[in-house]
Amino acid sequence: MVVYNSVIVDWWNKVSRSFYQNFIDANRWKYLYNGLGVTLQIAFFAVLLGIAIGVIVSSIRSTYELNDKRGPVLRFGNFLCKIYITVIRGTPVLLQLLIIYFVIFASVRIDKVLTASIAFGINSGAYVAEIFRSGIMSIDKGQFEAGRSLGLNYLQTMRYIILPQAFKNILPALGNEFIVLIKETSIAGYIGMHDLTKGADIIRSQTYAPFPPLLAAGIIYLVIVVGLTSLVTRLERRLRSSDH
Repeated sequence: MVVYNSVIVDWWNKVSRSFYQNFIDANRWKYLYNGLGVTLQIAFFAVLLGIAIGVIVSSIRSTYELNDKRGPVLRFGNFLCKIYITVIRGTPVLLQLLIIYFVIFASVRIDKVLTASIAFGINSGAYVAEIFRSGIMSIDKGQFEAGRSLGLNYLQTMRYIILPQAFKNILPALGNEFIVLIKETSIAGYIGMHDLTKGADIIRSQTYAPFPPLLAAGIIYLVIVVGLTSLVTRLERRLRSSDH
């Protein structure tokens, strides 16, 4: 029993020393705190940009597929949207981030948070566009006819009838895309940003103990993901209850 207690005490002392060395000493916890703030900023602005791009691209593509009168402007717009989706979904997000930072904005002094937000937003927009398009195409065509019978034009029908129904159908997939986006921001350190993952790596480089800071970063990511998942689930339940 004495030996057992001694082992527990030794283990607890090691954990306490490791915790103090990695997080308390020299206020190293601030690397994770500041990194979390940067990660949330990037994710927030990237989500807004991704939704904006996704709505525009999906509207153009779905209009092209649903409209029998396909003029040259609509055809060209659909062609550009298909190229955008193909290129973005066919290349790694890290490569896109490096190109935007080191090539497109190489000669411009721009905030790194804004640069990363643009890169991740453009990447997310391609996936959001396909999610929205699938949601729009899943709505029965009779809904369009119902809108027109009420005197609504195409844009009004999309805004007041089609998109609200499509949003309910795509909410799980949309929430999953946002969760993936938050985790993808972990590569922002490649352009010298001190995000959450980079903060953990800085602590590792100072203490030479990789497990505690990386574990802490992983727990923080997990808490964020679980929180978002719970939020999406509640929103989905509320939308379903509003149908009754």
